[in-house]
Amino acid sequence: MIDKLNIVKQRFDEVSDLIIQPDIISDQKRYVKLTKEYSDLKELVGKRDQYVSLMSNIEEAEEIISDGSDAEMVEMAKMQLEEAKQAIPGLEDEIKVLLIPKDPEDAKDVVMEIRAGTGGDEASIFAGDLFRMYTKYCESRGWKTNVIDLSEGTNGGYKEIQFEVTGKDVYGTLKFEAGVHRVQRVPQTETQGRVHTSAATVMVLPEAEEFDVQIEMKDVRIDFFCSSGPGGQSVNTTYSAVRLTHIPTGLVAQCQDQKSQHKNKDKAFRVLRSRLYDLELAKKQEEDAAKRNSQVSSGDRSAKIRTYNYSQGRVTDHRIGLTLYDLQNIINGDIQKIVEELRLVENTEKLKEASETF
Repeated sequence: MIDKLNIVKQRFDEVSDLIIQPDIISDQKRYVKLTKEYSDLKELVGKRDQYVSLMSNIEEAEEIISDGSDAEMVEMAKMQLEEAKQAIPGLEDEIKVLLIPKDPEDAKDVVMEIRAGTGGDEASIFAGDLFRMYTKYCESRGWKTNVIDLSEGTNGGYKEIQFEVTGKDVYGTLKFEAGVHRVQRVPQTETQGRVHTSAATVMVLPEAEEFDVQIEMKDVRIDFFCSSGPGGQSVNTTYSAVRLTHIPTGLVAQCQDQKSQHKNKDKAFRVLRSRLYDLELAKKQEEDAAKRNSQVSSGDRSAKIRTYNYSQGRVTDHRIGLTLYDLQNIINGDIQKIVEELRLVENTEKLKEASETF
């Protein structure tokens, strides 16, 4: 392990030197990549220093005990040796997780999209519940959310809503939410008290930078229209809303959130870039999943991943068989326990793959 850590330290020193070079600073793409690598390596180098210090303490203590000439020093050395040996296994586990190659997408911001599925008005209401759940969770993490576009349901909620989430390691946390979410409850519109099953689809797109995806303007049709609110009434009478159609793929992105046509166009292009980026990422994830048979990142966007059962107060994540009887807190944004369990499964799978190299 120490050999691997010394290689990491060597690379950290190289990157530390590179990010202050004028030619690197002037190359935005390379500078952003290297500063991200510096940030990732810094934590690992800190753990390396702790590890080296503990190994040094063990060596020093063993020398004193072996010498045995000073009884008081021997007693202190035995305590030092015991403390160091107790700390080593936990630190090694932390280092093993940090040595797992990070998914470069994990640090990205995201565009999330929630669409009502089967279930009519109740599906729209559920999509609204999910939106509220995610915005509350993001707020608890100190992340910012910003609505891009929405279409309201006739009895509340949303037929579809898109929003940005910006913060630290957003995609690495929210990527597990992509898939079909199912709700089982008595709808507000149900007079007989029967439980209905409805669904909504969540998409989580890593937000692509301009240098991640190059879009040829000749490949994009741009339409401008008047933005509209619930029931179709006009929000403003100018053609400020923007719809982009990427002709080669047929992908569409639109934004009518801002009063400025220019701002809506910028936002729509960010969504389009993210959709195109996600298209390539989905192919890669499917290939990776086929190789690894991963439970939590299969790339199958149509898979049913979670059920929210109101009569039992239960939430079940079907990918890992996790059931929590804490529905009210979860639907109010406390999804951290689910996220941690999914991340643990993913890291365990990665550790198994990497175990032969440690």
